[in-house]
Order: sequence, then C-alpha cells, then structure tokens
Amino acid sequence: MGCFKGVVAVGYINEAIDEGNPLKTLETLLLPTANISDVDPAHAQHYQDVLYHAKSQKLGDSESVSKVLWLDEIQQAVDEANVDEDRAKQWVTLVVDVNQCLEGKKSSDILSVLKSSTSNANDIIPECADKYYDALVKAKELKSERVSSEGSWLKLNLHEKYDYYYNTDSKEGSWVIPESCLYKESWLTGKEIEAFWKGYKQRKEYMHRRQTFIDNADSIVKIQSWFRMATARKSYLSRLQYFRDHNNEIVKIQSLLRANKARDDYKTLVGSENPPLTVIRKFVYLLDQSDLDFQEELEVARLREEVVTKIRANQQLEKDLNLMDIKIGLLVKNRITLEDVISHSKKLNKKKGGEMEILNNTDNQGIKSLSKERRKTLETYQQLFYLLQTNPLYLAKLIFQMPQNKSTKFMDTVIFTLYNYASNQREEYLLLKLFKTALEEEIKSKVDQVQDIVTGNPTVIKMVVSFNRGARGQNTLRQLLAAVVKEIIEDKSLIINTNPVEVYKAWVNQLETQTGEARICIECLHTQIALYSSTREAHSHTCIEEDLDSYALRYENWLSALIVGNLLYYRYMNPAIVAPDGFDIIDMTAGGQINSDQRRNLGSVAKVLQHAASNKLFEGENEHLSSMNNYLSETYQGFRKYFKEACNVPEPEEKFNMDKYTDLVTVSKPVIYISIEEIISTHSLLLEHQDAIAPEKNDLLSELLGSLGEVPTVESFLGEGAVDPNDPNKANTLSQLSKTEISLVLASKYDIEDGDAIDSRSLMIKTKKLIIDVIRNQPGNTLIEILETPATAQQEADHATDMVSRAMIDSRTPEEMKHSQSMIEDAQLPLEQKKRKIQRNLRTLEQTGHVSSKNKYQDILNEIAKDIRNQRIYRKLRKAELAKLQQTLNALNKKAAFYEEQINYYDTYIKTCLDNLKRKNTRRSIKLDGKGEPKGTKRAKPVKYTAAKLHEKGDLLQMQYEGVAVMKMFDKVKVNVNLLIYLLNKKFYGK
Repeated sequence: MGCFKGVVAVGYINEAIDEGNPLKTLETLLLPTANISDVDPAHAQHYQDVLYHAKSQKLGDSESVSKVLWLDEIQQAVDEANVDEDRAKQWVTLVVDVNQCLEGKKSSDILSVLKSSTSNANDIIPECADKYYDALVKAKELKSERVSSEGSWLKLNLHEKYDYYYNTDSKEGSWVIPESCLYKESWLTGKEIEAFWKGYKQRKEYMHRRQTFIDNADSIVKIQSWFRMATARKSYLSRLQYFRDHNNEIVKIQSLLRANKARDDYKTLVGSENPPLTVIRKFVYLLDQSDLDFQEELEVARLREEVVTKIRANQQLEKDLNLMDIKIGLLVKNRITLEDVISHSKKLNKKKGGEMEILNNTDNQGIKSLSKERRKTLETYQQLFYLLQTNPLYLAKLIFQMPQNKSTKFMDTVIFTLYNYASNQREEYLLLKLFKTALEEEIKSKVDQVQDIVTGNPTVIKMVVSFNRGARGQNTLRQLLAAVVKEIIEDKSLIINTNPVEVYKAWVNQLETQTGEARICIECLHTQIALYSSTREAHSHTCIEEDLDSYALRYENWLSALIVGNLLYYRYMNPAIVAPDGFDIIDMTAGGQINSDQRRNLGSVAKVLQHAASNKLFEGENEHLSSMNNYLSETYQGFRKYFKEACNVPEPEEKFNMDKYTDLVTVSKPVIYISIEEIISTHSLLLEHQDAIAPEKNDLLSELLGSLGEVPTVESFLGEGAVDPNDPNKANTLSQLSKTEISLVLASKYDIEDGDAIDSRSLMIKTKKLIIDVIRNQPGNTLIEILETPATAQQEADHATDMVSRAMIDSRTPEEMKHSQSMIEDAQLPLEQKKRKIQRNLRTLEQTGHVSSKNKYQDILNEIAKDIRNQRIYRKLRKAELAKLQQTLNALNKKAAFYEEQINYYDTYIKTCLDNLKRKNTRRSIKLDGKGEPKGTKRAKPVKYTAAKLHEKGDLLQMQYEGVAVMKMFDKVKVNVNLLIYLLNKKFYGK
C-alpha cells in the first residue's frame, strides 16, 4: 500500500514539474507519501529549475525506458539544489567581505578574509598577502571609475544555468530575479577575486620550478637526451617493424613511384622540344646493343635471305610449271613428242631437289676469295648496288632507256632483288622512293595528259601492281577476296552470262551436240539471273577497310581519283577476281582447275564491279543490262569514298621513320641476295646507258663503273676450276651456274673518316657517340658544365671499365654489324681526351651552323634524344619484322609444297602416258605375229582417220568454244561444227 502511495506522489510531482509552477512543485515535494527530505520552502524556484532540467535530460536520453523522475532522482535533484544554495552563500560571503575590506582599507585583514571565504585555504599564499591587496585595490578602483550609478544587488551564475541574486543592503538572497534589479557594478565579483590570488600562486610556482631547472640544467639535458633517444629508437623500431609487416605493399608503392618518375622522364624525353641533359642521361643506355639485339639482327638477316631465296625459287618453279602445262597441252594435240615433256620434267625434279647448294662454295673462291684484287672488286660492287638502292634516280632513268621487253624482265628480277622484295621497313621505304621517282620520270618523258595513265600501260604502274601481287601483297588480296570468290565458285547452281548471243549459242551447242539435230531458237533469254545479288556481295567484300590494302600500293595513288580507281580496282583487284587460281586467292589441288562456267561467273561479277568503280553505265551493246545502272551509280559513290580515303597517306619518311641518314645509325648493314647473272646484266646495262643516266664525269656512278672496268664473265665470278674447260656442255653448265646467288653487304663508298673531307653530318654522328660515352660516367646539369669540369679518378676508372665491356661485345659482333675503324679508335680514348675532342668538334659544327653555344649545344642533345626514341621504335619494328618474315616464309613454304605437289602430279601423268604407250606397242606386236586372235574370227573393217583429222577435232572444239557454227572442209563443203563433233564422238568415243 505504501509503495502505491509513493507512485502516486511521483505522478503528482512530475505533473507539477511539467506545469512549471514552483509553488505547486514545492507542495508536492512536501507530501508525506513522497517522503522527500531536506526540502526548504525558501528554495522553491530553484527546486523547480533543477527538477525541470533533470527531467528534460531524461526525456532526451534515447536509452532511458522511463520518461518520469522517480523518488530517488527527485531526492537527488533536491540535494543538488541545497548544495547550490550553500555555494551561493559562500560566494556572497567572499564578495561582501573582500569588497568591504577594500572599501575600509583594511589591508591586514585581507589574508584572513580570503582564507575564511575560500573552500581551500591552502591555495592562499601568506607571503603574497600584500600583493593580493594591492592588486585587488587597483582593480576595484578601475572598475569604480567606469560606474556612474549602482544598486545593491549582486548576481551569481552557477553551472552556467542558474542565477542567484543577493541584496547587500537587506542581506536577502533569492533564485528569482527581483522586480527592480540594479546591480552593484563597483564591486569585484567572485571570479575576479579568485583570478588574482590564483594567478599569483601559479606565477610563484612557475618561478620556483624555473629556478629548479636552472639549478639542475646539466641533469635535465641528460634526461632530455636520453628520453629523445629512447623515443626516437622506439619510433624507429616501430616504423621498421611496420615496414617488415608490409614489405610487399612497400615494394609495390616504390615500384609505382619509380615507374611514375621514369614515365614522367620519358614523356619529357619524347614530348619536350628541348629535353634536359639530366633526362637524356637516364636513357642513353637504350642505345646500347645487347646480345639480344645482335641475335635478332642475325635472325632477321637469316629469315630475309630465306624469304628472298624462296621467292625467287618459287617464281622460277611457277614459270617452269606454266611451261610444263603448255608442253602437256601440245603433247595432247600431237604438237611435240613425249620425250620433250620428259626432258622438261627432269629439269623440274632437279630444281625441286634444290640447286642452290653451290651458293656457299663461292665464299672461298671467285669474287669472294681472299685475293686483294677480288676483294676490292667485291667491295666496289657492294658500293655500286648501295648507290643504286639509295639513289633511285639512276634506276628510274635506266628503266626508260631500255626497250619494253628488257625493262619488264629487269623490273621483275633485278629491281625487286635489289630491294629484297621489300622484306623490311628500310627496303620498302627505298622501293617506294624508286616508284615515286620512276613515275615522275615516266610522266615527264612519256605522258602528255593524265588520261594516258589510265588508257595506256605505264611501266611504273606495272611495277607497283607486280610488287603488291608478290608474297607480301598476296596475303592482302587473299583476305580481301577469298571468301566471296570461294562462295561464287562453290555455288554449282550459279550460271552468270551477260551476253545474250553467247547464252543462245551455248544453248544451241548443247542441244545439237547431245541430239545430233540442228536447232533454231527464238526464245527470249534473260541475262540478269543471279548477276545482281552476286555482284552486290562481291562489292561488299572488296570495298572493305582501307587498311587491308598495303601502304606501298596506296602511296603511289597521288595523281587523281581516276588513276587511283584504275590502279586499285582494275589493275590490282580485277585480275585476281577473274583468275583467283593464278593469284593464290583460293587453294587449288594439283591438277585442279576452275571450269569455264566458274570462270565466266567471276568475269561477269568483275565486269559489273569494273563499271561501278569507273562510273560507267551499261549502254549501247550492253543496253540489256541498263536496269542495273541505278545500282552502278550508287555503288560508285562507295568506290569514290574508298578511293579518296586510299589517297590519304602520310609521307614515307613519316610512315617508316626513315631519312637519308638512317643507315649511319643502324646496327646491321643492308644485305641483298642476287644472282651472278643479275649482277652481270645490271653492270652491262649501266655501261650501255651510262651517258644517259650519269652524263657527268665526276658522278659517283661513273667513278664506280670506272673502278669495275669491263663486264666480267660468269667464270670470273665463280673462280678457276668451277667449270671444266673440256666439258662439252660448258655453255649449258655456265648458264645454270649463272643463276648462283651471292650475298652482298651493301655499304657507302664514303664512310665516316678523319680529315678535312669529313662532312658535317658524319661529324655530328661521331660527336654524338663521344658525348654519350662522356655523360654516362660524368653527371652534370649542362653539356658545357660537364666538358669544363675535370673528371675524377673514379669517373675515369668507371669509363675504362665500360670501354672494356664494349670491346668484349664488339669482339662477338658479326663483321657486317661492326662500327667503322675510326669510331672504334675514338671509343678507346680516355674520358678527358674525349671531352677535348668533343669541344673541337662542337666548334667545327658551330661554324657550319649545326649547333650553337648560346643554347648550350641543345641541338646536339636533341639529336641524341631523337636517336633514343628511334632506337626504341626500331627494336619494336624489328620484332614485328621477325614475325612478318616468319609468316611470309611459312606462306612461301606452303606455296613451294603446292608446286612440288604439282610436279608429282605431272610425274604421275607422264608415267601413265609411258605405261599406256608400252601397252599399245605390246598389243601391236601380237597382232602382227597373227597369234593374238583365234581362227575363224571376223575382223571388222578398220576405219581410217588420219592424225591430221584427229588434230582437226581439236580445232573443232576450239571453234565451238569461240562460237563458230559452220566451217569449211577441204575448201569444198560447209559443215555444222556441233553436228560434226557429235559424229566424231559417236564414232570414236562411243558417246
């Protein structure tokens, strides 16, 4: 029951608190059931304030379950309010006593007043009593000066929440603000009084502490040093352990930072117009030639030799196989004997086994012997072909001095051999320069108007097309056309013929040949069946991305869109569409061939594409195809856009990153693989047309030809003993040996040399190499600073070590990749001598305007930076070239395997012919003996038909193919060709 009454009292108290009525709150606190002790009615307002604040805090507490104050909480609030009352009275006593003491000027009483009024008398320092009094008097006087009128009330703020008011006259205190409250402004407040004596205490303690430090300075320093050491050691060990715990992460961060720094430096090297020496110095190591560089160079040279040799071998095999085709065709028509075919077959098999073994035998004899005279001849030939390769004007003029039949053969053999069939970036660049120069020469000498290039048959255009149909260009054509050509060939139901007369004749030929009856047909023939869809599909495949066409082909298309269209489609794509088997567009088996219907289908598609590419509509005799004219006009727009994009190509120097000085800084020297016959032929042609291509006596070509003298013989190239002088087939043997290939390491006649004749560009290259050697071992901010600062002993030692390492690398370098002797000698100079030579060279270069001391020779530093960038590009291109050469070699090997398969097929065919001939001869001998037939057997009367008449049958098929309907026989009678073929087939073949 008592517990219930307490809960009721709690409710009343909380309601009174919420209402904010102090008297009602006091009334509820005094309820007997509440049992709240120490409640003073004089403090009713303060009880209300404290209880209200306590309840507000509880309501704001999200973790509190109850939202009312319970009895223990109410009692605690009442106790706090009573404590506040005591503090307020103590504060009033301090303020009143101190201010009255100051007004009464009782300095002797100040110490006792302070001690009696403060909660902690120990905080009062007796020795400071006078200072307390003086400071308080001064503060009160200052405060009194600013007061004009004042009342009798003092105000105290407790806990920054509750205000207590005290009247000095009536000596009454209250927690409620009086109605007319005028404060006593001249008196010092409790906080101001405490501040004075507490400040003095702290100041005294500070002074005492400071004196202690002064008296024990040495000890304090030691303690501080030890503490700092211990702290630093602890921090270091902690940091070290942290690094050990995160070793992997730290390594990654360091790598990232170094990579970012290196990347920034490289961006400066590549992107800055004037990269600083400090950046260049970090990357000069990229100019070093490692063992991997030499291995890759040798591998490129090896693959290039294999590719060139395989190209030449395949070309010869292709020519021989074509000749074999012709011979077998003549054999079928009784034009040649079987013995002629067998003889050619033996030559084919001999070449299939390889006839280039003699190539290496010439290394120790002939032109490559160790004789000084022959060595000089070899070097002159190497210089001659280097000059022809790098100066295209000579060959461009020579081509147009020769007759047409000679120039074509010369282009197909010597010129492409001289440039290694453009098997690398350098040679492709030089070949393009030749094409450009030769085309300019041809236009200048033979072309009157642009249309002549389209209507005529320009020599250079043939060169360009022939080059792009080689091993490199065939892959492009195959990617371009293989899919659509294969689809047309494999569609057995597809028959396209755009000529109504041919369709009519073919139909009549078929009927008359099968039935033996003459026919007349007047039915209308529709010629456009399947043509439109097949042509559209072919066009969609041929007009694909421009990048499938080789750069070399597109670079020549700089005259006009008309010439471009003629070159790209009519001369390059069209023949491959019409005869895909002849351009390796599709894979053919040995003995396989495209039949006449397939060939005609491809020709019809090519015809429509040709009209579309040239914007030529079907008119006149092609009027029956005029319904396709809208399609042709639409398609022409696509072709036009394609041709326009094909003309948009950069200059070769930009595309291949080449210039006329590139050979001076590359590792390996250019090598070509050329037959003895081609060397002799080239030498002979140059002498024959020397006046036209090099009229000046001091011309370098004339000088080289003068050094070589007369045209040598094959025997002089091969050396004594290569051919038996008593050999009855000596001429034939020499003819075969003339096809022997030798390698020529091309070089310029004027290499880098010392003396007055040295050119400024060569001096620049030589100086750059010296600077690179110097800045490797001696750092500095500018080149001038390095050149003027003496090298230390350590730097000289490091430089000497580097040069020893380089000498070891040079000793393993192949002969054709070594530097000139003058550069090797310069590399062995000490560091200081190199610097003096650099200074001399720079003065010379400054006189020629190549460098300037005003910009601290930044020009030559820019050249070194360019070499570093180019070296990286060159390595990248070399790797790409390795892959490309391997791909080309694989394709050539597949083609060679196909040719060998054809040779085996022809061998089988010839063997079958021989076996059939033997069986016929055996059968004929049995019949002549009269033992081959049983007695009483009636012989059928033989039908006589001469070989000429059988041959005439072959002519009949040709006439039928050409569309001849009627022919004369014996100059007397006219015979229907189809009916005669029907009769012969029936009589002799049982058809």
